[in-house]
Amino acid sequence: MIYLARPNLSGKEWEYVKKCLDENWISVAGEFIPQFEQKIAEYCQVKYAVATSSGTAALHIAMRVLNIGHQDAVIVPTLTFVASVNAICYVGASPVFIDVYPNTWQINTELIETYLLQHTYYKNGFFYDKDTHKCVKAILAVNTLGNIPDMIAIQRIANKFNLVLIEDAAEALGSCYYQDKAGSIGKVSILSFNGNKVITTGGGGMLLTQQKEISAHAKHLIHQAKVNGREYIHDEIGYNYRLLNILAAIGLAQMEQLPQFLNKKKEIHAFYQQNLVPLGFVPQKLTDGVSSNYWLSTFILPTEVNKQSLLDFLYQNGIEARSLWKPMHTLDMFCKSKYISHDNCAETIYSKAISLPSGTDISLKELQKVVDKIKEFVAKS
Repeated sequence: MIYLARPNLSGKEWEYVKKCLDENWISVAGEFIPQFEQKIAEYCQVKYAVATSSGTAALHIAMRVLNIGHQDAVIVPTLTFVASVNAICYVGASPVFIDVYPNTWQINTELIETYLLQHTYYKNGFFYDKDTHKCVKAILAVNTLGNIPDMIAIQRIANKFNLVLIEDAAEALGSCYYQDKAGSIGKVSILSFNGNKVITTGGGGMLLTQQKEISAHAKHLIHQAKVNGREYIHDEIGYNYRLLNILAAIGLAQMEQLPQFLNKKKEIHAFYQQNLVPLGFVPQKLTDGVSSNYWLSTFILPTEVNKQSLLDFLYQNGIEARSLWKPMHTLDMFCKSKYISHDNCAETIYSKAISLPSGTDISLKELQKVVDKIKEFVAKS
């Protein structure tokens, strides 16, 4: 089977994990956790990084440290992985879904401003939704598939409407927006190290910030909000969201290979683009100023090609490809949430987009097989 994206453990992972085992530091303490945090912080050009058990946990903690709660609303793109929205709901806040641009698949900044101008009212320095009367507290900007939204426009809107910017860079480690690294743009940003990401710890995440007090509060919360190291005294609701030392060891080894991984991702995307664009496949367009990590090569299918039939055909031939996420506003638990759109681009993209095998250990022979099978299917369509 040619998998969509599997871990590439070709560096010093075994060496570092063995060190954890030999020295018996496999749990939530050990030298690899701060080393991994420092390595990520330096690479992403932020002052502070807090390792967490998952990217979703990092998002949840981001909501907590920014004091987002039951009386608040958060603007988020409808085309995203469900974890982005779940984290909003964990703190009792409400998502406000915004449609995406048809070419970049990133949140539509004009629609954000339309929502704020037409669907909110101003009171005591903040903007409140006219229907729910919740305070619109933040914009959660998602770096979809390694691309990055128009952060200049988003930051301008955030400043104008007194919103905090949270950057969900779960898929974008290694991407850049002009000179800014993904993960450095939000007041709080997060990364994911799930098994299919550019680098992986198996499971894990990171909260990133330039502010010491946010970092300290985040670290406090993920340690069950324990006040004293020797006494079981806790001063607020906390979480067991710490990353294990043995997983941080894997992450550190992965970071040492990041430049090679990024080069391979670009080669994979270029190969697909060269072979599939002539067939009518349309790639995601990058936002101006973005250098993408091309985390997951994803294409809009030609009109005559049925998405599910192609996915089934590829799977029958030992190739794992997947649909893009179903837009959040169409899911049962979010179908009553506010959704701002003109042309419903997210549903159009979802109906015709597939992600192709993009793991950094994929061979040229395997890439050629993927392309050959797609060509075979298209010729019959």
